[in-house]
Amino acid sequence: MRSSGAQATEPRLISTTVAIDDFELAAAAAVPHSFAWMRNGEGFVGYGRAARIDVATSGDRCDRASLSLERLLDSADVNDDVGAPGTGPIAAGALTFDTGAPGSCLVVPEVVLGRRGGRAWRTHNAFGTAATPLPLSPIESLRAPLGASSPEAPALGGSSMTEAQWLAAVAIAVAAVEAGDLDKVVLARDIVMTNPEPFDAGVVVHRLASAYPGCFTFSCDGFVGASPELLVRRSGERVESLPLAGSAPRGTTASEDAALGKGLERSLKDRREHDLTVQMIREALEGVCNTVHVEPGPFLMRFANIWHLATRVTGRLGTPLSALELAGRLHPSAAICGVPTDAALTFIRRYEGLDRGRYGGPVGWVDARGDGEWAIALRCAEIEGNRARLFAGGGIVAASEPQAELDETKFKLRAMSSALAG
Repeated sequence: MRSSGAQATEPRLISTTVAIDDFELAAAAAVPHSFAWMRNGEGFVGYGRAARIDVATSGDRCDRASLSLERLLDSADVNDDVGAPGTGPIAAGALTFDTGAPGSCLVVPEVVLGRRGGRAWRTHNAFGTAATPLPLSPIESLRAPLGASSPEAPALGGSSMTEAQWLAAVAIAVAAVEAGDLDKVVLARDIVMTNPEPFDAGVVVHRLASAYPGCFTFSCDGFVGASPELLVRRSGERVESLPLAGSAPRGTTASEDAALGKGLERSLKDRREHDLTVQMIREALEGVCNTVHVEPGPFLMRFANIWHLATRVTGRLGTPLSALELAGRLHPSAAICGVPTDAALTFIRRYEGLDRGRYGGPVGWVDARGDGEWAIALRCAEIEGNRARLFAGGGIVAASEPQAELDETKFKLRAMSSALAG
């Protein structure tokens, strides 16, 4: 980045970050926004669009988008009084699961409100030939009361495949694994919900952040969700991933809940599914890191509605890659696709029977330093007016039982369906 050297008449990005009083992030997201990202009350909300980054429909789309962003920021004037991860100009968005599919969204918001570690800030990004002052509107003007729930409950409106068709696809997947064609494949399904009135993404974000504070709650161009799974986080040379695979519902009593968690820990089927995912993440990071450490595990992660098996994988970068470029190298992980990757993708395209869109793709942000966070877009919905399409999936291995896999998708879908219904 530079503050001089460009011609005086050459438009360039002016980015100014200042400290502000603390605020509630979820409340800020209740106002129409371009992007929202929060976990445990930290993160940011973006408004408007200062710049749009083209995302190619190709396997190297993250590298190409990162190069476009670098070119944009090389001539930027950055005035950052806070100097924390996520301050200064950031690019945020969500990418499609299939690298060859259109629909990815990556933008530099015009205004960003952020908070982390007890600090809060406001960034303004705009093109000009001189420093642009921050908007004069106080932060209170960005808050709005949450709308009341519709008196009529949303209704189910079908899915891309019937339950019988999906069960048949799972049975075919199990047979393919048993035949040695695959080690694991993830099959997703969708359901449609319709509402008498348009769904409000801000309201849905607020509900998700309140109900699942430990998840990455996100919103981008009508795509809303609360993902438990960190694909990659970069902070300087440190890289971290938290793959999740293997799940069980929460119990209604303490004893039932503990039993379900213990059962998940002891499940050979779930451990096999989890180990394949961790192995893939480790191998991908070994290609770009000087050191990679896989913590002993897996350990149980508890969320409001579900148990997951988790293993933390960390590394120290040996190749100067941004968080966005790292996300491109880790996607699609075995947690959302399968092993081997190419064979699993071929199976998904043939038998899954739906267009995943941005479900299962990377969602997150990257700043001008290359630091950032990207999650796997899970527990999510595409909202368009009064129609929402919800997604959930399950990992299929040799020990998978079709009906149990269908039941797993049903309880995974409850998080989003409850947030939409209010």
